[in-house]
Amino acid sequence: MVRELRSVAELRAACGDDDLPVWAAQNLTGGARAWALGEAVVGAAPRVSRRDRVGVWGDPADAAELVRHALAELGPSYRPFGEAGLMAEVAARIDGLEVAGGFSWMSLPGGPGTTDADGEVEWLGGESEGEVSALLAEHAPTSYAVPGAPGVRRWAGTRVRGRLAAVAADAWSAPSVGFLAGVATVRELRGRGLAERVCRWVTRRLVAAHGRAALMVDDDNPAAIGVYERLGYRRMRVLATHVV
Repeated sequence: MVRELRSVAELRAACGDDDLPVWAAQNLTGGARAWALGEAVVGAAPRVSRRDRVGVWGDPADAAELVRHALAELGPSYRPFGEAGLMAEVAARIDGLEVAGGFSWMSLPGGPGTTDADGEVEWLGGESEGEVSALLAEHAPTSYAVPGAPGVRRWAGTRVRGRLAAVAADAWSAPSVGFLAGVATVRELRGRGLAERVCRWVTRRLVAAHGRAALMVDDDNPAAIGVYERLGYRRMRVLATHVV
């Protein structure tokens, strides 16, 4: 029988504290919900990283039943996602659910091992939002995180000769999973390690505040994946699905 999970503690216990469904449930507030069945768990929330998302974990047969239940409760705008092999099986079991695309989920249970770059990276004040927006518009126009978007909490950045050169955001973080997003570097300043410096700085603070950090990255961006792996993030390929 499908069981609704009413607290974050209950959710974490049901999935073995797996960071993907815990993050997707976003503290079970603002319309977020979670369910368990057998050896599977789903956590769902609206407009998390610009999508209505369902994070899926566990046994494929049980997970397929939970995804059916979640979509019936939440509606077809929600996009179930999870580990690639799991979601391929879930999609094969549900008529009308198809794979929309793949990317990587990367998570870090502890901080990077090298020293901070204090003095070179800082949280940016509201007066810098125009600079951040301009940098993203020119150098990372597909970024899901932008200043002022719901769930985007704050931006960090580093400067080169006074010019904002690289940024990253604390965005859509859950209580026990900090989330790194909006990573971007001015095009002509790439290759200097600026993004790695900012990501390391933000990651340390996310881990200190939430206990771990996570992010999503396109599989066709090996440079970014390399940065995150050097910081200690572990990569898991995932598939997102949608109702057609």
